[in-house]
Amino acid sequence: MQWTITAEQPEFPGGGVPQCPNVLLQTQHVSVSFNRNPVLRDINLTVSKGESIAIIGESGCGKTVLLKTLIRLFEPTEGNVIFDGRDLADLSYFELAQTRTRYGFVFQQAALFDSMTIGENVAFPLVQHTDKPKDEIKNIVIQLLEEVGLSADVAGKKPAELSGGMRKRAGFARALALDPELLLYDEPTTGLDPIMSGVINELMISTRQKHNVTSVMITHDIKSAFKVAERIIFLYPLTKLNEHTPQIIFDGTPDEMKQSNDKRVKQFIK
Repeated sequence: MQWTITAEQPEFPGGGVPQCPNVLLQTQHVSVSFNRNPVLRDINLTVSKGESIAIIGESGCGKTVLLKTLIRLFEPTEGNVIFDGRDLADLSYFELAQTRTRYGFVFQQAALFDSMTIGENVAFPLVQHTDKPKDEIKNIVIQLLEEVGLSADVAGKKPAELSGGMRKRAGFARALALDPELLLYDEPTTGLDPIMSGVINELMISTRQKHNVTSVMITHDIKSAFKVAERIIFLYPLTKLNEHTPQIIFDGTPDEMKQSNDKRVKQFIK
């Protein structure tokens, strides 16, 4: 196996708050607008440590915007995002960078660096944010690849040499590299066949159980949401709501959602 650990930096495209000690993540009256066009309005959300939630909704309802706002890739127009008792808006650039090492992000299309091998991709967070020796990093990478169902020889391959499902799993391994407390999934089963979607769903479940990690997934795949999440939050597009109607039209367990009498919920499920 021939691959190396490098610290090359690729180009990317583009104060305390009182709360319950069991709460890891919270939004308080969060609204987001772009060019005066509202996307999110008055979102109040609390995520407990170890909880697994799915945020669902049709295209254009603001799911991805909410996910990125949770880690301050987008700044809320109004409101606050609280992580582990601290308002992200109060953090310095350095403090925010340090806080983000406590997150793992599984991107929709894996978002692997094409110029790097799979091993280098998975090692990237460890190289950037730790002082671990190269041999230890290599061992961690192999362990992570095996955990997501990839063999050690995959480490020396480039992303283009792998199938979509294998790239997704490699992205999963990279997200776990720093042993995060919070895992965020952006449409984890999009573009995958039913069999591979099932594999990814089982991987999300086993990861939560093994690492006791808090999980937030956005998806339009209702089957995946029912399979993986303990709690489902249904966002509705603002364009279909009047100004006094809450944007979160459902917040509850999968079983409660299946029994909902809300016509909008029923339509989405069917």
